Amino acid sequence: MVLLWGAPGDPPLDAVYRTLLRRGARTLLVDQRRTEGTTLTTEVGERLSGTLRVGDRSVELPEIVGIYLRPQDRSALGGAGDSHAAGAALDDMLLAVAELTPAVVLNRPDAMAANNSKPYQYSQIRSVGFAVPDTLITTLPDAAREFVAQHGSVIYKSVSGTRSIVGELREADHARFDEVRWCPTQMQERIAGVDVRVHVVGEELFACTVSSDAVDYRYAHLTGQRVDISRCSLPDDCAERCLALSRATHLPLAGIDLRRTEASEWYCFEINPSPGFTYYQQATGAPIDVAIANVLTG
Repeated sequence: MVLLWGAPGDPPLDAVYRTLLRRGARTLLVDQRRTEGTTLTTEVGERLSGTLRVGDRSVELPEIVGIYLRPQDRSALGGAGDSHAAGAALDDMLLAVAELTPAVVLNRPDAMAANNSKPYQYSQIRSVGFAVPDTLITTLPDAAREFVAQHGSVIYKSVSGTRSIVGELREADHARFDEVRWCPTQMQERIAGVDVRVHVVGEELFACTVSSDAVDYRYAHLTGQRVDISRCSLPDDCAERCLALSRATHLPLAGIDLRRTEASEWYCFEINPSPGFTYYQQATGAPIDVAIANVLTG
């Protein structure tokens, strides 16, 4: 049995679910939005045991061979009072099962937690040989000014795993340097080059180049800027670093954001533990959902 957990309508979750159903794999979907009728009992001894019931279907936890996690922030799913509390309690139990089960899990919660601290994640990235941009995280206005004076072209973005729009620091923003004292602010030297997105699924790699005039191509549509995505191949040493990063971070499913400079140096900006792969799959035809289903079913 393969267990999927998240909110239907989420493109990656839907894509993997459809792929599993097409191949006839025994699959159980836990819908975060509809927790009534879903119960989970657990017992931890020499091995994890218990029963998960979803409506009129049930599965014994040892029967689960693969789990794909795409949970959403419950506060964004609606619900209140008892229903919200029951849903939150079920979320906590499913996270515990995902941590303790011997099944294949994409990805375990403890491994995904590193995404909440970009400075820690950069240390993981450097450990496998990727370059990372010179970075400053500060609440000191003078330190921010010195960093910009040193690098000239600078971008800023979130310190945490919360998704943010990457912006370019412009001269008009310099007047706001004093505001960094109120919140840790992350600045990075801007690296010129070509964006490359790599999806790691087990031991498979799916790479594509992303060409755009936008600073953050994920939000190019907000300003009407172009985005062109096409499949590409990686040099052997870069491919091995991607696999090494996946192993080092214990993320068998990952989205890795790279940039290749004109000097063919590879910089890594982050490793995403729950990648929205369908955006790239639709553009390139890469069978990422099939690869995920293969890993989940063994």
